[in-house]
Amino acid sequence: MKFPEGFLWGGAVAANQCEGAYNEDGKGLDIQDVMPKGVLTGPTKEPTPDNLKLTGIDFYHRYKEDIKLFAEMGFKVFRTSIAWSRIFPNGDDAEPNEKGLQFYDDLFAECHKYGIEPLVTISHYETPLHLAEQYNGWVNHDLIGFYERYVRTIFNRYKGKVKYWLTFNEINSVLRQPLLSGGILTPREELSLSDLYQACHHEFVASALATKLAHEIMPDAKVGRMILALPIYPLTPAPDDVLAVMEANHFNDFFGDMHVRGRYPGYMKRYFREQGITVNMTAEEEKLLAENTVDFVSFSYYSSLCEGRKGKESESANLMGGKDNPYLKKSEWGWTIDPQGLRYVLNRYYDRWQKPLFIVENGLGAKDVLVDDGKGGKTVEDDYRIEFLHDHLVQLGEAIKDGVPVMGYTTWGCIDLVSASTAQMSKRYGFIYVDRNDDGTGSLARYPKKSFYWYQKVIASNGAALDE
Repeated sequence: MKFPEGFLWGGAVAANQCEGAYNEDGKGLDIQDVMPKGVLTGPTKEPTPDNLKLTGIDFYHRYKEDIKLFAEMGFKVFRTSIAWSRIFPNGDDAEPNEKGLQFYDDLFAECHKYGIEPLVTISHYETPLHLAEQYNGWVNHDLIGFYERYVRTIFNRYKGKVKYWLTFNEINSVLRQPLLSGGILTPREELSLSDLYQACHHEFVASALATKLAHEIMPDAKVGRMILALPIYPLTPAPDDVLAVMEANHFNDFFGDMHVRGRYPGYMKRYFREQGITVNMTAEEEKLLAENTVDFVSFSYYSSLCEGRKGKESESANLMGGKDNPYLKKSEWGWTIDPQGLRYVLNRYYDRWQKPLFIVENGLGAKDVLVDDGKGGKTVEDDYRIEFLHDHLVQLGEAIKDGVPVMGYTTWGCIDLVSASTAQMSKRYGFIYVDRNDDGTGSLARYPKKSFYWYQKVIASNGAALDE
């Protein structure tokens, strides 16, 4: 199970889930600062003490310690995001915040110190709160201009320091989670389909604009799109169920088609006509989309779904929708565990888009128990996580044997952080345990888990250790 030479092994986090320091060094508020329960309840009027993201895991002050641990594991790449409101505190400011820019200079320098390549998400569920309150987020066309100013600033600042960029995180999630994904304060039930797809169009244009600017400012840079990957199986071979899968796939493939093909597909034009959806766009925008497609396709993969006429709605439907698969086990949070789905989606995406692929999120959220390691320290015996990751990596290897070009693999939450969906610390993904609890207590001390040393061997062997 040897992986290709130069394969980018690593891990991933998001600024809003780990940095903390929500009001330090000129940072403005973003939507996460008023989402203390994640997507489970509506936003608060202002930051509240129960919001764990205000402190996160204090990565803002401890990043050197954490990057050193990532280097000890052997990371080749580290995916993180830039908090937009650190750079432009309100989002529509005329000038950037120098202290925010300097923080990421320092962070990227620390990565390069250990030979770790940064992979940067430009917008990872971190819309500045002012843009949500004053403009209603990406429903408003003005956000394209604010985003352009932001990306032009960070591209000029970090050219030569960051080679790999992602324009939006899980861009297809805006249809189900408009506040989290699109900074849209209007409750979802009050939004029309035209509102939602207009917001999507604005993000598509902004993404194409970022791709264009990246290639102009940083000719060696690679820009990818990022979606939430959802392999969908029919509940039965009944034609109605198979067509339900096709239609469900369309709503996710649409976002990839727009980034890779640069034009609205026929199946969405039909949907718009039949649903009375109006999306305003200019000829100039259509030209921009067509001429500035992405260099690679990246995605998160956690779980698969079913679709069909019958069946029980998935417990993870708040983020992903779909029906339960009776053949698969589930995580403690109700997400199906389907390693083979990763091989399936890799093949499917490459067949469809013929672009290099990059798995930028994959992992198991679980309740870990800190125990004595027998050497005077503490650890977590997380064999369940090792099994999950091992099985997914084996299927990734099978996809590579199938001829799918895969650039790299970054596990989600390589160090424990605050969950995006539930805003809990107890939903842990990391190789490194962070001593913080759901009530905010804890020392924030870091402890490598058993999986830390397992992943270290996998990376050192370039995958060969998976055969052991």
